[in-house]
Amino acid sequence: MSELIKKVLDDAKGQMDKAIEHCENEIAKIRAGKAMPSMLDGIMVDYYGTPTPLSQVGNVNTPDARTLVVQPWEKALLQPIEKAIMDANIGLNPQNDGNIIRLNVPPLTEERRRDLVKKVKEEAEKGRIAIRNIRKDANEKIKKLKSEGVSDDEMKTGEGEVQKLTDAYIIKVDKEAENKEKDIMTV
Repeated sequence: MSELIKKVLDDAKGQMDKAIEHCENEIAKIRAGKAMPSMLDGIMVDYYGTPTPLSQVGNVNTPDARTLVVQPWEKALLQPIEKAIMDANIGLNPQNDGNIIRLNVPPLTEERRRDLVKKVKEEAEKGRIAIRNIRKDANEKIKKLKSEGVSDDEMKTGEGEVQKLTDAYIIKVDKEAENKEKDIMTV
């Protein structure tokens, strides 16, 4: 296989790795009824006028499966953290006791579980689409290599390798989605 095709394959693999990582992060944000510190990952707190990730202004713990506790590093941040959690609209009600903020994660109803599974499927489909788009771009790049003297056989081999890569990454997305669905549907 020519160096040019190898370069296209390496680029495609790198992009697919990023697509998988993004997909996994989006799926991980979907809450499965268990309290997890990652549920608060996207929340930005107004830290003296600067939007700062919650994890950088306090400690997030899970004392039990249904509770999250946020311990700010400065007492003055209790109100801004509470406000940021409310504004994030993640379905959790912060309870401020003057030292820490407690978040009780309510158990999921059957209907809510089905909605969350739909969300997981949507995110997985976005991941599959991203991977297929990367495949399309890689195949177009391989076709353009003909002008640089790459033989038809090498191009066919390259396209076959891109397809193998695509299949492997789509399986990864499906596995991730399947695991999350099991997690959500487990009562």
